[in-house]
Amino acid sequence: MSTYLVNHLRIPGDVPGEPGLRYLEQVQATVEAFGGTWLAMGAPDQVVEGAWPGSVVLIEFPDRDAAVTWYESPEYQAILPLRTGHSISDLVLIDAVPDGFTTRAIADQVRGLQQ
Repeated sequence: MSTYLVNHLRIPGDVPGEPGLRYLEQVQATVEAFGGTWLAMGAPDQVVEGAWPGSVVLIEFPDRDAAVTWYESPEYQAILPLRTGHSISDLVLIDAVPDGFTTRAIADQVRGLQQ
């Protein structure tokens, strides 16, 4: 089952400096080595609810193990300070929904727990 990395990224001044540019030059190779692919990246062109300062990065990994192994890899850890030292990120991993997923089933499950 796919696992997604979602990063709510804010760069002071909205333009990456030299450390951010070095990160961008190197990060793709680290992600691809673990089967990751970029699905979306950039500032939202339309915020339909609330506020969304900054950008979003959405990366798909084949599974949770690949995502965690990438994040903890020496190759990624070596460049991580280029991002964390020069930007603000809220970074999460979330698994894809299973086959047959419905929101109605979630509502039924919650109701069952409340009885």
